[in-house]
Amino acid sequence: MPKRDADPNFVEAVARGLDLLRAFEPARQSMTMSELATAANLARPTAARILHTLQALGYVRRHNGNFTLTPRVLDLGMTYIQATDIWDLTRPHMERLVAQTHESSSVAQLDGSDIVYVARVAVPKLIALVVRIGTRFPAATTSLGKVLLSDLTDEDVAVLLAEPTRSGIVPRHTPSLRELYEQLAEIREQGWILTDQELAIGIRSIATPLRDGSGRTRAALNVTVHASETATERLLDEHLPKLLATASSISADWARIDALPVSGLTPPPPQ
Repeated sequence: MPKRDADPNFVEAVARGLDLLRAFEPARQSMTMSELATAANLARPTAARILHTLQALGYVRRHNGNFTLTPRVLDLGMTYIQATDIWDLTRPHMERLVAQTHESSSVAQLDGSDIVYVARVAVPKLIALVVRIGTRFPAATTSLGKVLLSDLTDEDVAVLLAEPTRSGIVPRHTPSLRELYEQLAEIREQGWILTDQELAIGIRSIATPLRDGSGRTRAALNVTVHASETATERLLDEHLPKLLATASSISADWARIDALPVSGLTPPPPQ
């Protein structure tokens, strides 16, 4: 595999190690070395050395010739969650929102062309896709993603969406850039968006921004319902006002924290 970056400070070995970790997917949680090498686009000897290192560090384990991730990989993601304190900030508000709506609520941030879930309070529902903290979906097909993209210029959106998704998900409907730009303009004007079964059949949601003291969108908050149980009218008439009130409360708390001499929240890296 040729070096992907001409920068002399770029460490290709680190990048390849991360490629191997990302090669594991929900549908392929256990793979042979050959399968991992193919998935990560690595030569087998290179994959073997990296897997040996990851195994020695405790990030993967080997059983009967197959490799699986270990719970230690959670440390990598939870370090970010704990550093930003997003869960501590949003949890009490989200729990009240879920108690009011009896529907699941999530917070996400952008990572390339995807959203990544960073906080979630769920209720038992049979939906098409499993969502956990760390789950990623293509941004352009979700209410959370559209809200986050609306904080960018259309030019930046086009550049961001040129990156391939790392979610492994094929959405039911992906809007064209023209359609998406119209939706983003709508979000900027009204402050929220509804998506109806774009990501997958049965998933209907509304989302709105979470802002800091400067007015910058730092994350997005949603309410998700099953389309067969909750009509669009009910989602807008009953749940949307509660969602907007909750987001306003979280944003106010975020602004107060930012105003402290030493903020407890670390802003996410620029996209």
